[in-house]
Amino acid sequence: MDTVFVSGPLLGDAREVLREAPLEVVEDPGGVGSEAFARAADRARGIVALITDRVDAALLARTPRLSIVANVAVGVDNVDLAACAARGVVVTNTPDVLTEATADLAFGLLIDAARRISEGDRLVRAGAWERWSPTFHLGARVHGMKLGVVGFGRIGKAVARRARGFGMHVGYTQRRREPEAIERALGATWVPSLDELCATSDAITLHVPLTPETRHLFDAARLARMRPGSILVNTARGPVVDEAALARALERGPLAAAGLDVFEREPRVHPALLARENAVLAPHIGSADRPTREAMASLAAANVIRVLSGQPPLTPVVPR
Repeated sequence: MDTVFVSGPLLGDAREVLREAPLEVVEDPGGVGSEAFARAADRARGIVALITDRVDAALLARTPRLSIVANVAVGVDNVDLAACAARGVVVTNTPDVLTEATADLAFGLLIDAARRISEGDRLVRAGAWERWSPTFHLGARVHGMKLGVVGFGRIGKAVARRARGFGMHVGYTQRRREPEAIERALGATWVPSLDELCATSDAITLHVPLTPETRHLFDAARLARMRPGSILVNTARGPVVDEAALARALERGPLAAAGLDVFEREPRVHPALLARENAVLAPHIGSADRPTREAMASLAAANVIRVLSGQPPLTPVVPR
């Protein structure tokens, strides 16, 4: 019987489905750094990995029988794709099933940051709210905003669909322009230059994978090009934004606020960001609703079963 290591816990019936395949399931919430993994590594044919697991050449050297790494995420920056390809190890991810949940959170962070909801919550709980006033706790209008979407894939498009309900003017940037029919359906306009999008948008929302090209895509220089009073939302990957530079931009301008679900060195957050009242900070919960997490686990399990039974995976990741 083939062995699959699961960096649990997983929601739903994914583990039972793997066992019924039938496969031996070894599970440990400590992930690939655990003693359980060390004991099972030499016989493991599959790994159901989380984004907290680093799958690199050193790990692959310990797993001579490995055939598949099923990452329970869309992003695969925790996996060395080239090393896996060199060893003939298939890598899969979980696209589509978390699109709507992540878009919901991105839009929630935008509204929260613009209207200062979390900041107001802290005031109320601290007993610092004394009375209503026409000038108290003013935020930015969300309806009718110019929203810039960086990366117009599944999640970026889902955010654009939500933006239509708020009467927003959506601009997007990526390497290739979308077909005109998609632009019309989403009310979106292609902006070839990222700097132009930053300079003309009331809010920017990030939906790009983490690659060498996107690491610190939003550094001090790019943040300085954003419109005064604008908002940055990041539900992609933390290192896409230079946290120290972002904290300075929130303190000195041009940014009015930021909404972040991801960070450079999770679970650590830059102290300067923690000190900013105008930063909404969420603990990487973009896909954290139960149906979505169950669907992610189910898709990962299905990919493992297919590959170990000699079938092509449902959602393979191809090295760039």
